[in-house]
Amino acid sequence: MNKAFTFILFCALSISMLYGQKRPNIVIIISDDHSYQTISAYGSKIGSTPNIDRIAKDGLLFNRAYVNNSLCGPSRASLLTGKYSHKNGYKENEKSHFEHSQNSFVKELRKAGYRTSWIGKQHLGDTLEGFDYFDVLINQGHYFNPNFKNQKGEMKREKGYVSDIVTEKAIGWMESLDREKPFCMILGHKATHREWNPDPQDFGKNDGKKFPLPDNFYDNYEGREAAKIQEMQVSKDMKLDYDLKLFKSEADWMKESNFFRMDESDREKYRSYYAKVKADFESRDFSDPKKLAEWKYQRYMTDYLNTAESMDRNIGKVLDYLDEKGLAENTLVIYMSDQGFYMGEHGWFDKRFMYEESFRTPMMLRYPKHIKKSKKVNDLLMTIDIAPTMLELAGVAVPSDMQGESFEKIIEGKEGARKQLYYHYYEDGIHNVSPHFGVSDGQYKLIRFYNKVDSWELYDLKKDSKEMNNLYNNAKYAEKQAEMMRKLKEEIKKQDDAEAMLIFEAS
Repeated sequence: MNKAFTFILFCALSISMLYGQKRPNIVIIISDDHSYQTISAYGSKIGSTPNIDRIAKDGLLFNRAYVNNSLCGPSRASLLTGKYSHKNGYKENEKSHFEHSQNSFVKELRKAGYRTSWIGKQHLGDTLEGFDYFDVLINQGHYFNPNFKNQKGEMKREKGYVSDIVTEKAIGWMESLDREKPFCMILGHKATHREWNPDPQDFGKNDGKKFPLPDNFYDNYEGREAAKIQEMQVSKDMKLDYDLKLFKSEADWMKESNFFRMDESDREKYRSYYAKVKADFESRDFSDPKKLAEWKYQRYMTDYLNTAESMDRNIGKVLDYLDEKGLAENTLVIYMSDQGFYMGEHGWFDKRFMYEESFRTPMMLRYPKHIKKSKKVNDLLMTIDIAPTMLELAGVAVPSDMQGESFEKIIEGKEGARKQLYYHYYEDGIHNVSPHFGVSDGQYKLIRFYNKVDSWELYDLKKDSKEMNNLYNNAKYAEKQAEMMRKLKEEIKKQDDAEAMLIFEAS
């Protein structure tokens, strides 16, 4: 009897271990405000991202991945829950509170035997649930000597540059694991968030480049009322001190949190580097406002790209670890940003709008066990689709209340299921962007602005990829406008967005 029981138990354990080995490990690397326009895998001629590109070269490059709410915290909340902001409760950074007790794909994986972790920036508070291990930045975090809080409730100020620290913690956690069970790790980078502070070793990486102005850098926003009132223009809203580090005095610079937190050795490198930038600034004639705007744009791009290089190098360390430890074959790696970002298009920096540069996000996936060669994917998908996809790939049932649509079929080389994109941005604060919601079918996009601005916009992305010509109430597009209105109402109803429905029906 005991021998029979022992044999049955041994078989059960063996099957369990075999099943565990077959299930993929999952590594999701999520950066902050990293634009697809500056990633060389997307054809960028100005960005240098060789390690991020490795993921695309070995897997899938998603050309049409989108977010449901282009803002840091809400985007991460939707990634975790597979739900739109109005369902997971985290609509905006300034006023929302994320309820960690709600379900997430990570909790489902953990119940199914996965070891789980979130390391780095999450920006959803510091009382995480569903993770065996977490060590997260406090709020936005700092680039230098940042504070972290772990699952034991311990708060610690770590010494060094944030991208290095997050990477070391991630590799350390993976190194601590045995190989009996699969793992899911979400690695959150602070880069490339404003104020774009590079690791000093990356100073000079992009300084010699001349960045061409986007064609619509001097957009006059004709026919787009919400765009007229925003406060995210490089020319007037980007600050010489806070953003571009041209402080009037040492005392002023010491008030800036990242500079204040640096070790003196890094601080001296920053002083030396930006002294040259300041000298260049002071040597120029800015009597023509356009010259100042264009100088600021060049500096913005340089700092941004140098910061991206600091992050990219660290992403390479994680990929190297997976390769060296023999984990790469059965580890699914996703690289993504929490949203897109404006690199001077429309004259802007930041995000928030449903226009493509902000709405669309970089995303790529490597899974050698199932994806043997690189492929560019043009199917529509959204970041809320990641949660159900990860569960399906792990053989875990997808909760019925998840609103995302799995793209497992795309990974298998088949056509994706998603036909429409729904978006809703709520925050009515910084950068003065009017709340809005809308729908896109990949070619046509309809947007409803409300609160600050009461207006509609319609675009044909095939003819107007830069969204300069608002076609709403254009007689030639009356039929298409009516069709998109029907699609928007269908999406609002399907996603049960009561607030949007009230606004839509009152229009």
